Amino acid sequence: MPGTFEPIAGGGAAVALDDVEISIIRSLAVQLLELIGPGPAEGPSDDPLAELFTDGPTEPPQDPVLRRLFPDAYTDPEQAPDSPAQAEERLAHSAEFRRYTENDLRAGKRESALAVIRSLDVLTPGGDGGAVLHLTPDESRQWLGALNDLRLAIGSRLDITAEDDTDALYGLPDEDPRKPMVMAYLWLGGLQETLVSTLMV
Repeated sequence: MPGTFEPIAGGGAAVALDDVEISIIRSLAVQLLELIGPGPAEGPSDDPLAELFTDGPTEPPQDPVLRRLFPDAYTDPEQAPDSPAQAEERLAHSAEFRRYTENDLRAGKRESALAVIRSLDVLTPGGDGGAVLHLTPDESRQWLGALNDLRLAIGSRLDITAEDDTDALYGLPDEDPRKPMVMAYLWLGGLQETLVSTLMV
């Protein structure tokens, strides 16, 4: 089980993590939360339905990681529009889509990252340091979403736009400042792949 998720009875998943791995995942999840930003202010509201009808942003985020996490729905940077009018129409559709969906998308990503942090924080250390993480099926799906978001974030910082882009990164020398991020990216990919497998059992 070390380093890979395995299915457990009841449809969940388990993985053995050492103290360093726990610290890395937790730190990355916290950084992701900080990047996504806080949710609506907590506390009682005069209008509990107001949050449901709060418009989201209409412009893409400035940060390239957030642009990767919250891409435009109707624009394809690799496809040139047929005309200026068509380009304008696509931008309008993308802005409208973002306005009505981004708040919910942010809330979902925030909740998945929080689920990762909470599940790590309640781990009971084993005798050799580290612990075995047990996830329910619902927690497994939240972890899967968070792992995907973490890989997208790291991949964006490394300018990885396709899996083929990782080939050149395997041979980076140890002194390359990107090396730790590359190792985290590949490791999280392995965790993600094995977690997907447990959900398909």
